[in-house]
This record gives sequence, C-alpha cells and structure tokens, in this order.
Amino acid sequence: MASIEIRQARKAYGTFEVLHGVSIDIPDGEFVILVGPSGCGKSTLLRMIAGLETISSGEIAIGNLVVNDLPPKKRDIAMVFQSYALYPHMTVAENMGFSLKLARRSKAEIDQKVGEAADILGLRPLLARKPAQLSGGQRQRVAMGRAIVRDPAVFLFDEPLSNLDAQLRVQMRSEIKALHQRLKTTTVYVTHDQVEAMTMADRIVVMNDGKVEQVGAPLELFDRPANLFVARFIGSPSMNMLDGRIESINGVTTFVSGGFSLPLADSSTGAGEEVVLGFRPEHLSLATPDSTAQLKAEVVVMEPTGTETLLNVTADGHSFLALFRERLEVRSGDEIMLSIDPSNVHLFSKLTGKRL
Repeated sequence: MASIEIRQARKAYGTFEVLHGVSIDIPDGEFVILVGPSGCGKSTLLRMIAGLETISSGEIAIGNLVVNDLPPKKRDIAMVFQSYALYPHMTVAENMGFSLKLARRSKAEIDQKVGEAADILGLRPLLARKPAQLSGGQRQRVAMGRAIVRDPAVFLFDEPLSNLDAQLRVQMRSEIKALHQRLKTTTVYVTHDQVEAMTMADRIVVMNDGKVEQVGAPLELFDRPANLFVARFIGSPSMNMLDGRIESINGVTTFVSGGFSLPLADSSTGAGEEVVLGFRPEHLSLATPDSTAQLKAEVVVMEPTGTETLLNVTADGHSFLALFRERLEVRSGDEIMLSIDPSNVHLFSKLTGKRL
C-alpha cells in the first residue's frame, strides 16, 4: 500500500490545457473517488497516475517516490478499465494469472494467488470458463481479480460499472467497497455517477473543467457544498436554486425573490447582496397554517416510486423538485402550498458562485 501525492499537475495537448494545476493528497489505504461531468479531466488525471498519460508539469508521487518518468509497470499499480479487456481465448484462471505468467512467476505461486483472488470475488466455480460464458458482472469481477493477484500498492478504477445494468451496478458497488475494506489498498476510482461517489468513497474529489472544486467526505460535500457547481452536482435529485437578494425586514435578515420571502437563521450576509438560495427537494414540505415561508406552486409532473413521491412543480416562474417520503394524493395541474425549512437552506454569491 502507498499514499499518493499530486502537486500542481497540469496536462496540455499542444495549446489546449486539460488539467490546470491539480493538487490532491491521498493517504495510504484511502478510497478516493474522482467525480465530475464528462470532459472535466478525471480520467486524464487517473491515466496520469497510472503512467498512461505523460504529465506536462507538476509532480505525482506514489509512496513518496516521484513517478513522473516511470513507466506504468514500475509504478506498482493495477488498473481496472471501463471495458473488461479480457482475452477471449483464455479461461478465467488464465486471464487472472496472465500478468504473473509474464513476470515468470512459478505455476504454484500463480495458482495460489489466482485461487485466493477467486475466493475473495466468488469466482472459484468459474475458473475454467471463458469470458463469453460469463455475465457482465462476472466479467468485471474477473477484471478485478486480475488486478488483485498482482498485490499492488494502488488500485485504479476507470468507470468500471458504466457498462452494467442498474441492478448489477448496485451489486458491484457493494462488492468493490467490501473488497477495499478487506484489502485496505489505496484506491482511486473515477466515475461520472455521483450516487456511486456518495455510496462508496471515503473522500470525494469533485472536478470541473480541469480543476478541483472541492475535496471532502461524501456527507461533508452534501451538507456544505463549497460553491454552486458542487451544490448542483452532489445530491440526487439535485439541489433547487432560486435567485434573489438579501434584505433587512424589521431587523431580520431575509431572502427575497419576487413575492417570496424567507427569514434566514444566519444574519452574516449584508443587505442588498445578490445571492442564490439553494434548497434540496427533501427540505420542501407541505405548508401548514403556521408556516412562515410559504410558496404557492403548481404540480407539473408527479413521479411516485412507492417509497417516495417526487413532484416537479412551478412557482413564480421557476421550476423546482420536491421530494416527499410519503404518498400524496395530487395530480398534474393541482395547486399546493410548500414551505422551505430555513435551517436547511444554502446561500451562494450570485457574483462568484461561492458559498456564503
């Protein structure tokens, strides 16, 4: 196992810069997920750690050893790709042990390590099969087993679940997390799916346009997003946003947008400042007669799931999502009164996008 230190790493293709001075510290044994929209640079950064992409400037160290100029085979890493990249003419056992065979390990050692990895991943009954005889989830486990037998210092995963159906993705999320808890190997995992990031990571690195927006534990990012981008990206369904300004009404700091006003618990923001109010769909509730902040809304779409009800509503010309844990007797076109819990709102500067 080993720590990873990334210092002002930049990547450019000619004059086009993909990564703009990324710095991240990953302690030994941590499970870190790089997350962000397509094209944000997360896979490029992972490939730079692996040595599959050169680094334009900056440093990448694995286990206190700067690896900028080391080839992939000398970095003591193992990578699991989005495509399984299995040899179709080889059995599961042969695929898993192929890297050890190339390293001229003894047959006894190869059989031992393949057997141990197969037991960890539940592949023992499948060792004689070929990839064409396996399901997508089984093939992904074989790809993981091929990485495990090398006993690397670092595991790298590049969107390994994107080719699986929804049910298999949920299952494999649990299996990969359980694997990390058992092996305690430093892991860097890339995905565009923020639900994967929230459920699997010790820490999440949110990237956008080649830069790191925020680094933190999943619930830290969920509860205190550093800026508008993180607030919109983390959470499913995503956070609602409402433009407005801060006013002092009867000495109380109040958010005002059109005919809607919301007294704020935090009075540190100055009156007159243009802000964006963020609130998550689950923090909207049906208003009661004594609710202080009420919002008249029209139901556009209702999406019942059995355990939850998601409403797409419009209010004052804005579209919002409201998530309820109970079943509601409403239909499209109905008018409802909603209330926002002021203790669960987020304020961001409209000018900079940063959290206030």
